Amino acid sequence: MVARSPVVLLFTSILLIAPALDSATIQEQAPRPFDDRARDFDKDLRDQVETDAKWRTASDGYMQMQKITYRTKVGDLDIPAFVFQPLHLRGPKGHPAIVWVHENIRGHLYEHYIPFVREATSKGYVVIAPEYRGSIGYGKPFYDAIDYGGSEVDDVVTEVEVLKAKYPHVDPARVGIMGWSHGGMIALLSIFRSATLFKSAVAIVPVSNLFQRLAWKGVERQRQAIDPHNRYGGLPSERHDVYKDRSPLYNVDKLEIPLLVHVTRNDDDVNIEEDMQLVDALRARKPFLAETKVYDNPPGGHMFDRRVDPKTWQPENTREQRDSWNRVWTFLDWNLDPFHDVSGGVPSVLQR
Repeated sequence: MVARSPVVLLFTSILLIAPALDSATIQEQAPRPFDDRARDFDKDLRDQVETDAKWRTASDGYMQMQKITYRTKVGDLDIPAFVFQPLHLRGPKGHPAIVWVHENIRGHLYEHYIPFVREATSKGYVVIAPEYRGSIGYGKPFYDAIDYGGSEVDDVVTEVEVLKAKYPHVDPARVGIMGWSHGGMIALLSIFRSATLFKSAVAIVPVSNLFQRLAWKGVERQRQAIDPHNRYGGLPSERHDVYKDRSPLYNVDKLEIPLLVHVTRNDDDVNIEEDMQLVDALRARKPFLAETKVYDNPPGGHMFDRRVDPKTWQPENTREQRDSWNRVWTFLDWNLDPFHDVSGGVPSVLQR
């Protein structure tokens, strides 16, 4: 008789005791591939009409609201955008502006931004919020035009030219950009590629390293989500240059303007293992330009700063949410100076 080692006996016992997993159970536990074929684009269009109406209602008595379109500098699409302005406008170059970049690979300007856009306009900011290519609510061709970290960045950067051309009361020397998650990634790529257009930038829980993200989230599922039409031309192992160019982490040395970044350790979307690489790089290589804050365990995790009551549109006002927004406004107010009217008090024409 051949003696069995204790390790083999233990392993055999585990196999005998453990419940058998049939193929259905294994399939259920495995990550499911990203599948967007059943999307109801007509419903998206109807939902966007409701969203626009909610923003108009929320603007009444607080700020002026416009919905505009502009031609992206890439030249292939008309991009919808929201524009929010103070009720009373100053003269030429009297207001700073914020380019406000929404989150999500497939998102739009969510209503949870309402109290914060109101606060921005009350301070004197003009806010322009692009519904960049790939956003929901504008039909299938627009949705299918997604170019994650590519032309979508051009869509956003083009807004600076829109402000210069159509809003003379905006000071082109005082334009900032702010984004969340995917929008935070776009904000970072915008300032790395077009630094001279912006005075300062804010990125909250930004996507920062596509190599890490695909490895952590599942290569095939994540690639289907961000690059369904293979604009990247292959996997990270095949197209190092493309993934690096679209990962803010590898562009940190291009930072030339003040930047504020907030991340959180309990983020289950942009995991701390991804974002701490960006934070560490900024602290090490751009300590005089970048301010960073790492939150430990705020309620809401990835959404900690944007949680609001959907009935009243009031923020939850957790300690971390208050702290984050206090830091954001202090940073932006210092760099963009919304209280300074360089126009000399000459009123501008009311924008409609």
